[in-house]
Amino acid sequence: MAGAIASRMSFSSLKRKQPKTFTVRIVTMDAEMEFSCEVKWKGKDLFDLVCRTLGLRETWFFGLQYTIKDTVAWLKMDKKVLDHDVPTEEPVTFHFLAKFYPENAEEELVQEITQHLFFLQVKKQILDEKIYCPPEASVLLASYAVQAKYGDYDPNVHKRGFLAQEELLPKRVINLYQMTPEMWEERITAWYAEHRGRARDEAEMEYLKIAQDLEMYGVNYFAIRNKKGTELLLGVDALGLHIYDPDNRLTPKISFPWNEIRNISYSDKEFTIKPLDKKIDVFKFNSSKLRVNKLILQLCIGNHDLFMRRRKADSLEVQQMKAQAREEKARKQMERQRLAREKQMREEAERTRDELERRLMQLKEEATMANEALMRSEETADLLAEKAQITEEEAKLLAQKAAEAEQEMQRIKATAIRTEEEKRLMEQKVLEAEMLALKMAEESERRAKEADQLKQDLQEARESERRAKQKLLEITSKSSYTSVNSSTTALPTDLPSFNLISESLSFDFKDTDMKRLSMEIEKEKVEYMEKSKHLQEQLNELKTEIEALKLKERETALDILHNENTSRGNSKHNTIKKLTLQSTQSRVAFFEEL
Repeated sequence: MAGAIASRMSFSSLKRKQPKTFTVRIVTMDAEMEFSCEVKWKGKDLFDLVCRTLGLRETWFFGLQYTIKDTVAWLKMDKKVLDHDVPTEEPVTFHFLAKFYPENAEEELVQEITQHLFFLQVKKQILDEKIYCPPEASVLLASYAVQAKYGDYDPNVHKRGFLAQEELLPKRVINLYQMTPEMWEERITAWYAEHRGRARDEAEMEYLKIAQDLEMYGVNYFAIRNKKGTELLLGVDALGLHIYDPDNRLTPKISFPWNEIRNISYSDKEFTIKPLDKKIDVFKFNSSKLRVNKLILQLCIGNHDLFMRRRKADSLEVQQMKAQAREEKARKQMERQRLAREKQMREEAERTRDELERRLMQLKEEATMANEALMRSEETADLLAEKAQITEEEAKLLAQKAAEAEQEMQRIKATAIRTEEEKRLMEQKVLEAEMLALKMAEESERRAKEADQLKQDLQEARESERRAKQKLLEITSKSSYTSVNSSTTALPTDLPSFNLISESLSFDFKDTDMKRLSMEIEKEKVEYMEKSKHLQEQLNELKTEIEALKLKERETALDILHNENTSRGNSKHNTIKKLTLQSTQSRVAFFEEL
């Protein structure tokens, strides 16, 4: 009895200890994951699990996003997951996204996974037209996206139409011009071919470096009203707070950098901003919902913290990550250089092999032609010899007939008829015999000359035959030499010299290595400045080239505003710089009077 009670108590205590769980689906920019979470887990527990799974250490840029009644919200780290206003049905879905953006992507984004997630998110925002991007810049960004996905351009692989199924340009840009998909692909591919040698992470970073200069990059917009009830837009980003006209999200009317703001708070729908200078009055605005105020406050606190953090010395963790990233970058650079050298050697070996094969084929063709010429020479020599023999026999026969004619003439003379008639007849016959003998002698001489000429031709033919045999012998010896060479220069399956180098590589970077790396970085900076100038020229050239194909009636309000800003020489950074040249007090007063 006591044993049964103890058994039931043990089972009930085990049942109580077993935690209740629920399923969570995490959607990243390129994957989906599901986790089993305990009911007591806070937002930080789930967030840390996701970051560990992704291998992400730069966690301060990211968050878990969900939607409540068409309003975006972010999971709070210190609050239980199920205490948020999330759907009750499982799996509970969160989107793992960048919540805060860097001021300078190249300097701040250290890990490759961080860069990749930012690249995917910014690319989607540009394609979804949440970030305005001018047409010429869209083509350039598309070329870097293609480089990141496909690697180096190869005309034998990347043939016409290989981008047909890719979404690379915003629909607004495609509709703005009378251009076929093939025409867009041609222009994207022309730039894509120039990015040869860039690894995926380098192409993605180049994409971000261009995208971060776009006016709407990293800005969260919220509808607000000032004290006068004027409808405005509040923009929150890495640099500060910006006030926009609702019809112009590109150019702020007023800007307040984070270092000018002392305190931010809200009460119900009213938001209060306290400037750093205590002599300046606070300024207030109203948002549409209390939930929106909570989101604005979260974004303000996070961006302000990162703004101040950037202007301090890096923490030990960040220093360690940057050191590891530098070593990894140097290692990858050395590895790429080694692979480039191997590839170059391989291509040279292939070219040499192809050249030797081509030369061998040429020599074989020459040998075949020489052999045919030799055979023709032998046939000609045989024919000439046969003809010479026949001519010689004919000459002998003619000489014999001439001798017989001479004998006949002598016999006729010896037996000449005494009578005058017979004498005349005899003289006539003698004359005819003499003429016949003369003709026979001439013919015999001609045949003899012809026989001599045929002998000379025969001698020349035999000399030609001798030269052809000598040339064939030379070609045969060259062919065998070429065959030996081609076998010795055939492409090796492994390169021991390179393997030796790879085995002896050490990544214990000494001062000399770091100095060399610093010099290379400085050289890269100079090259980048030159490349940027060239790039701007290319952008202007493309803009001019496609301007004639633009359908003006399809221009959006943002297109018109961007063109106006460009014609005035305004950009994202110099606009904010001009706005902040005014005193904080005058800007606050201007905001109140809008």
